[in-house]
Amino acid sequence: MASPFFFVAKKEAGALRPCQDYRDLNNGTIKNRYPLPLVTDLVDKLKTARVFTKLDLRNGYNNIRIKDGDQWKAAFKTPRGLFEPTVMFFGLTNSPATFQVFMNDILKDFIDEGWCVVYMDDILIFSDEINLHQLHTRHVLERLRENDLYLKPEKCKFEVTKTLFLGMVTIPGHILMDETKLARIKDWEVPKTIKGVRSFLGFANFYRKFIGKYAELARPLHELTKKDTKFEWTKIRDIAFKVRKVKFLQCPILQMPDDEKPFIIEADASKWATGAVLKQQGPDGDLHPCGYISHAFTPTERNYKIYDRELLAITNALKAWEHYLLGGAHPVTVLSDHKNLTYFRTAQKLNR
Repeated sequence: MASPFFFVAKKEAGALRPCQDYRDLNNGTIKNRYPLPLVTDLVDKLKTARVFTKLDLRNGYNNIRIKDGDQWKAAFKTPRGLFEPTVMFFGLTNSPATFQVFMNDILKDFIDEGWCVVYMDDILIFSDEINLHQLHTRHVLERLRENDLYLKPEKCKFEVTKTLFLGMVTIPGHILMDETKLARIKDWEVPKTIKGVRSFLGFANFYRKFIGKYAELARPLHELTKKDTKFEWTKIRDIAFKVRKVKFLQCPILQMPDDEKPFIIEADASKWATGAVLKQQGPDGDLHPCGYISHAFTPTERNYKIYDRELLAITNALKAWEHYLLGGAHPVTVLSDHKNLTYFRTAQKLNR
């Protein structure tokens, strides 16, 4: 029953994270279905914030003890013998859900009041003015101390107006891509294998909401990942790869959606994909993007008439952003370059 043991490198130079291969144990474990928060939902809560404090817990999963009598289930083998952990480790299938429940329970009242969000061991406190923010920060620190939870001072940021949270840089009213990750994209060499293509697509996919017509731009690369496809790096694929890099390196900025302002959707369709952008007016009076979506057509959808493809682009956008649009204070404006769609809600007349 004992699981293999190994180390993986952490981001910090020279630091190692102990890991166990718990696949056999996980296969026989009843899964904890407690959902982790959606990153987009957490980021949306920051739209009015002007000052941030980010806290990072020390020891993460190790703060939770394994139930007495169950330690043997998580036993692992090393060159120095067999060990039974007394605390929860990385690699157990229920560790993320269990830890999220733990943190949500400790900080529940602060989360409900709407000035604190928690994702695993990352805590973000946000406010629109400094005095209230300092009070909130003190409340959280006291609560952590009451529960014997400690922080990593080197990873904490206090009273800043720009912070990196869950892979995105947050500034008042806007979000940006992480500059460190953008640097990796800049230095990314042309893939030499299908595995390399998948690696690039997986890395870039996290930031697809920042890029317009993402699915269409990525189509030549996605074709390489299909089953039984021979790797062939053509000129079209090379252009697609380079264009994607350029799009990311332009460092687009997204405005955080505000349901108190009117929303505008611009939707379009090509032969291969649909795309849309959600916009709102900014403080400068101009329209700014709040996010992009795109959808690559299935073989069936490619046979749709242009009218239906353009309509599909609109319905995809409305579904993707319905949590912003439904119950909004203003009507939603939908813009399309296909004039026939203006008659969509007009009663049809049948020829006799």
